[in-house]
Amino acid sequence: MSDNNLKTASVLAFERKLDPSDALFFSGNWSERTASKAWPGIALNEKSVRGTISNRLKTKDQDPTKLDAAIENPNLQTVDVAALPADADTLKVRFTLRVLGGTGTPSACNDAAYRQKLTATVATYVETHGFTELARRYAINLANGRFLWRNRIGAEQVEVQIARLIDGKADKTWTFDALALSLRGFDIDGAASASLDELAALIAGGLAGRHHLLLEISAFVRVGAGQEVFPSQELILDRGRGDKSKTLYHVNNVAGIHSQKLGNAIRTIDTWYPEAAELGPIAAEPYGSVTTQGKAYRQPKAKADFYTLLDNWMLKDKMPDKGNQHYVMAVLVRGGVFGEAG
Repeated sequence: MSDNNLKTASVLAFERKLDPSDALFFSGNWSERTASKAWPGIALNEKSVRGTISNRLKTKDQDPTKLDAAIENPNLQTVDVAALPADADTLKVRFTLRVLGGTGTPSACNDAAYRQKLTATVATYVETHGFTELARRYAINLANGRFLWRNRIGAEQVEVQIARLIDGKADKTWTFDALALSLRGFDIDGAASASLDELAALIAGGLAGRHHLLLEISAFVRVGAGQEVFPSQELILDRGRGDKSKTLYHVNNVAGIHSQKLGNAIRTIDTWYPEAAELGPIAAEPYGSVTTQGKAYRQPKAKADFYTLLDNWMLKDKMPDKGNQHYVMAVLVRGGVFGEAG
């Protein structure tokens, strides 16, 4: 029975429970990926290019004379680039991932009754489902190399090595052929399945707070000697005149991928939204936002968004279907500030 006096807390925040570091880029050769020698970091270089006018023209600019005049003024650009050296054919991407316990326990909540109801609801979910389904999906997104983003496309071979670190040393290591695992779904059979089950059990235990878990993920991507690789691009809000038109992310001049981008890839597990059968998994976000498509797939109007599902579950005791229970928990694992708007 629902408690009519219960309201959503005005202050309600959750810390993220999957905590990746930035990923750094290194170069070497495919045949040396199991060797213990250190691979050198990939530095950024600047390139100045003379482009041509290629943007869509307004009607008044389509006059041949005007267009010829515009083409005489070249489109000069300075951009950052990252590429493998001429004698290296493989990109190594390395990062660590902490899995934290206390899922569903708010880091800030100013309403004791709401906190109590939330804790009881999460406890019921854990008792019924555990974190098995979420953990397996997170494990698959590590094994299939989804976190490589554009670097995975067109690669000849991709191998992902995942090690559990205890006292700074690898306690156990799993190796996956990333290209053999689909990005479209989470039904995995065959040789990789047993390793994924082991890894998922560890992640589930970490989310449940049963043990400390730190993973080191190393992906080896065979793209070809001297080929360009793709770190994160920086968002420059205050762009002055004469600046670079593309600025890439680096840590001490070693190219890298933002931790936020890695987190987005790892939590791309939502196949419970209305159009999932056609479009495949999206990141677990409160409104199912996919910025590259400019679309939110979980609309409040359709009662498919996180806030509607959470409020129905907490305030009205309307338990979502099994898939949307997983989704709500995945958003709590993501973390964020979810209090009632003032």
